[in-house]
Amino acid sequence: MKKLVMLVALAAFLFGCGASATQSEFWKHDTMYRTNDHMMFSWSGYSSPTRDHQKKSMDQGWWGIEIPYIPAR
Repeated sequence: MKKLVMLVALAAFLFGCGASATQSEFWKHDTMYRTNDHMMFSWSGYSSPTRDHQKKSMDQGWWGIEIPYIPAR
């Protein structure tokens, strides 16, 4: 019974988070990673990035469009 309650709670949590974010930018893309290099960098733990990683991220557009910071009034 405890397993069923935990499974239902987990499913409700995941469904709630996914449903509330359906209008977010994340769901408008077919993949989470820009390229295979981006995926391998993220999966490897990115503990010690190098200049090569920086160059790849800039060339391949890993970080998307920059949004300028506008302070609150």
